[in-house]
Amino acid sequence: MNEENTILIVDDEPDILEFLSYNFRKKGFRIITADNGKEGMAIALAEHPTIIISDILMPEMNGVEMCLELKNQEAMKSVPIILLTAVNDDYGVQYAMSSGADQYVSKPVKFEYLFTIVELMLLKY
Repeated sequence: MNEENTILIVDDEPDILEFLSYNFRKKGFRIITADNGKEGMAIALAEHPTIIISDILMPEMNGVEMCLELKNQEAMKSVPIILLTAVNDDYGVQYAMSSGADQYVSKPVKFEYLFTIVELMLLKY
C-alpha cells in the first residue's frame, strides 16, 4: 500500500478511530478522520478519499444517512463505503446495505478481516 490511498474513518468512538487509524497507517495508508456523519460528509467532499469506513450509529448524521448523501454526489458515487456497526441482526444488515454501502462489517472489528476487505475493494474499484 502507498500514501496515495486515503481512508476516511468516521466514528464517534475515539478508541475505534485511534485503533483503525493506527493500524491502517502501519499498512501505509493516509488517514483522515471525522467523529460524526455530518463532518464525515464534508471531509469526504473536500478530500475525495479512496475509501470510506464509517460507523452507523453516530450523532448529527448517522452512517447510513451519510452514505446515501455521498452516493448521490457524482464525485463520490464510485468511492467504496464500508459501514461498521454493533447491530448484527438481519434488519441492521438490510438497513446498512440499502444506503448504497459496498460492504458491512460487524463490531467488534477484527482488523485483519477489515484490512482484507479494504484490499479487495481497492482491487475492485
